[in-house]
Amino acid sequence: MDSNELKFLLKLLGCQNYRSPLAAASWKSFKGKDKICRVLGDRELIDYSREIASVKILPPGRALLKMDASQLPIGEIELKVLEKISKTSGKVKLSEITLVKAAEREEILQNLAKRGLVEVETQLQKKKAEVWLTQRGQEYLRDEFTAKGTHPIISLDLLTNYLRFLRKSRLVETDKVATTDKVETQLSDADILQVIQQLDQELGTENYLPIFHLRQKLQPPLIREELDRVLYRLQRDDQIELSSLVDTMPYTSEQIDSGIPQGIGGVLFFISVI
Repeated sequence: MDSNELKFLLKLLGCQNYRSPLAAASWKSFKGKDKICRVLGDRELIDYSREIASVKILPPGRALLKMDASQLPIGEIELKVLEKISKTSGKVKLSEITLVKAAEREEILQNLAKRGLVEVETQLQKKKAEVWLTQRGQEYLRDEFTAKGTHPIISLDLLTNYLRFLRKSRLVETDKVATTDKVETQLSDADILQVIQQLDQELGTENYLPIFHLRQKLQPPLIREELDRVLYRLQRDDQIELSSLVDTMPYTSEQIDSGIPQGIGGVLFFISVI
């Protein structure tokens, strides 16, 4: 890791929740931040707001276009977009897909990619991009990072950010141990699935339970990262589906922040039991 990458991480430690808009005034003098985002993002130490840069059709997508129209498992608009992409053997830039509005286009391409019909290439979001330290990044700085060399490369302010981060991590670990001691039995994935169903019935959310209700119910004993892992496991096991928030108006910023951030498409916000 070079000195600028290290400075970037330590600067991020000084931001609230280790998250910041890249357009914030504190980043304006930081040179090469877009490249650093890509490098650290590839190492999974940080993540950032992404948008689709280009798309390419895959063999399953071409095979689908040869099927009987009455048997196609996708909608009419998705089909037209797929046909447009299929006319080029290589990558198609997003600006070349003008069949639908920009917001709809992003969602359609994501859905086609999830089904394995196309391959999307992402890039740093051009407008209102945010960057944040990942769980892996926190683990690296807390447990693995070592500094070498004799020449000073960081300011005392950045060093203070790092020291505060280490102290906070130590307090969190202490609290986790104390909380674990108080909990007589650990909640299983099945227990949490049952809590989801109970909350949905109590709140009348019609199988679209906002995640912030579940967090409020389970903290403690489950911290945010632990609950995220449980929800991902339940999704992999086809017990639940996680879906994104489209209309933000009915919710507060704190409630929206309780979702699970994604590189593309905002946060995962709703839980539906399958």
